[in-house]
Amino acid sequence: MMRMLAAVGCLAAVGSAAAADSFDVGKWEYQNNCVVCHGMSGKGDGPFKGMVDTPAGADLTTLAKRNNGVFPFARVYETIDGTKTVKAHGTREMPIWGADYALRAQAMKEQYGSGQYDPDVFVRARILALTEYVYRLQAK
Repeated sequence: MMRMLAAVGCLAAVGSAAAADSFDVGKWEYQNNCVVCHGMSGKGDGPFKGMVDTPAGADLTTLAKRNNGVFPFARVYETIDGTKTVKAHGTREMPIWGADYALRAQAMKEQYGSGQYDPDVFVRARILALTEYVYRLQAK
């Protein structure tokens, strides 16, 4: 629980900095990890459209609608972090974007050591930002 609170705090700090510089962490994560399949609009219209056999799951804009109007925040987070397996994303050990998150965490460990920076909190903050961005993609 404390780690999750720390991740939320880190996300808030990142969000504050992002607001000052007009940088959207969640959108950046989405554009670098999700657009190829889900497309810029989140409707499953990315360049890899049709290469995966899960057309309903590819449309991220209807997640809340398909869940009785409630955005399934925990399920989306778990899908991104690999806890909930999705065939198109790869195995739990290495989801399609797993190397990106794992390599950045490792780079942080090497740069900052085991001091005050926790790479796992950094990765969780990035996943939270991405989950929140998917929330913003929901059809009204």
